[in-house]
Amino acid sequence: MKIGFRTLKTAIGVSISVLLGQLLHLQNFTAAGILTLLCIQKSRKQSIRAAVSRFFACLTGMFFAAGLFELVGYRPYALLAILLIFIPICVRFKIQEGIASSSVIMMHVYMHKKVEAAFFLNEFLIVVIGLGVALAVNWYMPSIDRTLNRYQEETDRLIGRILHEIASYLKNNYTQWDGKEILQLSETLAKARDLAALDAENRRYGRSNSYALFFEKKQIQFQLLERMLPMVSRITAQMEQSTRIGNFVEELSVHFQSGKETNRFYVMLRGIREYHKGLPLPETREEFENRANLFSMANELERFIDTL
Repeated sequence: MKIGFRTLKTAIGVSISVLLGQLLHLQNFTAAGILTLLCIQKSRKQSIRAAVSRFFACLTGMFFAAGLFELVGYRPYALLAILLIFIPICVRFKIQEGIASSSVIMMHVYMHKKVEAAFFLNEFLIVVIGLGVALAVNWYMPSIDRTLNRYQEETDRLIGRILHEIASYLKNNYTQWDGKEILQLSETLAKARDLAALDAENRRYGRSNSYALFFEKKQIQFQLLERMLPMVSRITAQMEQSTRIGNFVEELSVHFQSGKETNRFYVMLRGIREYHKGLPLPETREEFENRANLFSMANELERFIDTL
């Protein structure tokens, strides 16, 4: 059985919260552990958002419940009225994450059955300990740079492989490629972008989010490749023009990761396009359609170079 890091942090945080509450001789001190349990999230950003919403929801719920119980009495039907009114209020002010936490505090008010300053202080300390420990424990996040770097390498490998297969077809008008790299690239990018988003939420202010930018750029490249493939598949004959563009795509597949040869790729592609403009007009419909697809593909290749 594998114990995840988040599970470990939750167990430690709950234990610390209960211990602090017990050392301070608070009533209902175990509730601090419940608040910590509810506040541990996947990222720092989510944890801060959860703590803020629960803090305001708990304080609001405590005073709201105390006032309503004093007005209508400490009876079970009063809980019905409180929840029917309080839950829409939380939703209205976008602190609905704190409904469960504040319900715990409101139950304490119900069981105490009287309004006292000492009781309010007790509940306030429970909230502060529970949420504060959760934030402290959740502030440390293990590095996921190694996993993201592996996704970067795999993404570049797959894009390079796809470009190589496109080049092979353009030069030979034949390929046995089954296209599995397209599906692999789609799955890899989906996982990588989710992980990069999580990494962004865990980064401290002022640090650059290079991973998210990298995978956004790769997503654009993937979309461009998807648009090129139908154009390539409609080329039905081997021609000098397709061979020239195939050689260019092969060169691109080898060196595109560096991003340092963008100007060279522009010059190469423009040279090919200028050469094609000087060729005689197509003599058959098939040649016209093939050259039209090559022209459209060259446009997509220019956009691809823009993303390097």
